[in-house]
Amino acid sequence: MRWAADTVATMREGARLRLDYSAQSLWRVDRLIEEIRREGAPFAAVETALRGFGAYAGEVVVRCTGGEWWETGGDHWLRTPDGRLWDPIEEARRCYAGDGSLRLLCREAVG
Repeated sequence: MRWAADTVATMREGARLRLDYSAQSLWRVDRLIEEIRREGAPFAAVETALRGFGAYAGEVVVRCTGGEWWETGGDHWLRTPDGRLWDPIEEARRCYAGDGSLRLLCREAVG
């Protein structure tokens, strides 16, 4: 997904954070979202970044499980081979609200 690739490039160039599409890299993404939240940035200012972080997490799950992206009504979902649907973009928003984890979403989807 293009949003994920854009996020990887932006983090590498701007924040010098290397994201390698591994499940372990989601620890860094969760921490980065937490840092942004602690700084008090308004949601509107970080909404695009959160979409990118969620898309990145979704790509990690796709690569770990063989899942696929689904788009419906402008929303982007992930379907894993076991038929479950996941919303990693919404999970990134929940992370920003202090009530989510991309790392745990991945662990549950893979496990």
